[in-house]
Amino acid sequence: MSVTYRIPGTPSLAVDLAGAGPLALFMHGIGGNRTNWREQLPAFAPHFSCVALDARGYGGSDDYEDALAFDDFVNDVLRVLDHFSVERAHLVGLSMGGRIAMRTALLHPDRIATLTLLDTHEGFEAFSPEQRQAFVDSRRAPLLAGKEPSDIADAVARSLVGPKATQAQLQQLIDSIAALHKESYIKSLQATVDQVVLGDISQIRAPAHFVVGADDRLTPVAMHHEMAAKLGGAPVTVLPDAGHLSNIENAPAFNEAALAWLRPRAELGSVPRNWPL
Repeated sequence: MSVTYRIPGTPSLAVDLAGAGPLALFMHGIGGNRTNWREQLPAFAPHFSCVALDARGYGGSDDYEDALAFDDFVNDVLRVLDHFSVERAHLVGLSMGGRIAMRTALLHPDRIATLTLLDTHEGFEAFSPEQRQAFVDSRRAPLLAGKEPSDIADAVARSLVGPKATQAQLQQLIDSIAALHKESYIKSLQATVDQVVLGDISQIRAPAHFVVGADDRLTPVAMHHEMAAKLGGAPVTVLPDAGHLSNIENAPAFNEAALAWLRPRAELGSVPRNWPL
């Protein structure tokens, strides 16, 4: 069982907590929220102090004024670690969450123990200008025209899942997208596309493990092998029967693969000194 907890500050951040051990921070994608990790927390909790984060402007976290810079997400990661008095954390990031994890590892290498990177990419330079524009337009243009996240949820969700996703898995993603905070989501779309390059990921020192759905059309398998090569030949696990949301679409396979790699490296991370459970 997880409990919901709020980290104070501006904006305040909502997290789900479970387990005991070195801290593992789970970060969702641009259309998600902390509930995207509901199949992971019970599996990881026997081994790790799990924190599933709602990014600023998502889920139970507060909205915020002014524009968003992508590195605001990085600063929020540090806020979480500092709040729980953690020196080094394991980061588990899906899509945008994976980019936040890599950016944090580049800017603050001493705070990061390992990276588990799911269905992600290192920056929009990996996409053609046409692909970037299509990504934004399919999401932002309808919202600017007056539609709500719930109006685009079905179409966006279907563009992300693999062909073997169940109706329940598809519905989970639809619900996640429908629950987006409209104005904050628009800010996230702008910030994530504006930051074309994360930085030189070959400079990341933390051990990394890439996981990708075999049917991921947005960030395909080849893209992960290219990133892994830049990180000194980091392992890449390809999950069958999964698209861009591999931890949701094939949760048992993801949990098994991620824990098999992460558990032997658990002690690289720090146990929280301030843990309310």
